[in-house]
Amino acid sequence: MVIASQENYNPNHLLNTLLSKLKLKNDAALSRLLEVAPPVISKVRHHRLPVGASLLIRMHEVSGMSIRDLRDLMGDRRTKYRLSDAQGRPKPVNKNDAVESSYSF
Repeated sequence: MVIASQENYNPNHLLNTLLSKLKLKNDAALSRLLEVAPPVISKVRHHRLPVGASLLIRMHEVSGMSIRDLRDLMGDRRTKYRLSDAQGRPKPVNKNDAVESSYSF
């Protein structure tokens, strides 16, 4: 599955810029610095995995670059994000679970 939701999305530019800025030799060194498995960087580079929020935050922490600058480097120019219907909703409470938990010691 290839991610192609945005025409200008190019995570390679972001990854190459980080390699250069951090003076790293390759993607393996970048994965160690970001504390992610090497296949994560490979999947991002081959458009099989999007750059998620946690990875973007880790890139920000390691590089000192702003989130906005990091997003611009990969071509993500969105100003608003959509949340799924499930996000932000409280989990449904099962009445049996609530009764059992009140009696546990």
